[in-house]
Amino acid sequence: MLEHLRAPFKRLIEPIAKALIAIGLSANAVTVIGSTGTIVVAIATGVTGWLFGGAVVLTLLVLADSLDGSIAMLTTGGTEFGAFLDSTLDRIADWAMLVGVIVFFVLHDDWWYAGTDGIPDYVATIGIVAATVAVMTSFVTSYARARAESVGYEVKNGVATRADRLVIILVGMAITGLTRQGLWLTVAMVLLAVLGLVTVFQRILEARRQMSIGEKTYRR
Repeated sequence: MLEHLRAPFKRLIEPIAKALIAIGLSANAVTVIGSTGTIVVAIATGVTGWLFGGAVVLTLLVLADSLDGSIAMLTTGGTEFGAFLDSTLDRIADWAMLVGVIVFFVLHDDWWYAGTDGIPDYVATIGIVAATVAVMTSFVTSYARARAESVGYEVKNGVATRADRLVIILVGMAITGLTRQGLWLTVAMVLLAVLGLVTVFQRILEARRQMSIGEKTYRR
């Protein structure tokens, strides 16, 4: 859904990429720094419960995630290891963001009680289950593409790309942090889980369609 914004954004951040090159940072160094920052901030956000501030910082880190690609294009032109490292660390960062959400649901149970009767509602429970499903679909979506490519087929369709998934998480965190209404984060996780499942099945069906035709579609 958001892929059409990639090219304009890369042009926008090109001056920043050139500045980082000028101070001696490589594309791989930027990849490691950005991913490490995302992991630390995501987990810290879940522990502290500072959802709005965490969402703002994570948004900046996610936007900066494109810098490594821009630096690579301006220097080496991109390497196979650089692409491998970026993809691998992206998976860890995605995991960390969803784990941060789960940690928040678990540690901040004072957000999840109805009225004064002390009876817990099920907002947090549903949120945890949905976030757990979202973790699975996030990894399977990427795996389905990589596995298809390994046998010569390009399968990158689906209603929710990585960018879409990150937007849902960050918006859910920000709204919840502003309103202190945990329902919003649960809604975001349920939406993420549903769209993730749809995307996984879309990729499975697309792979089946291409493989039944037998024409290789993936080009390195």
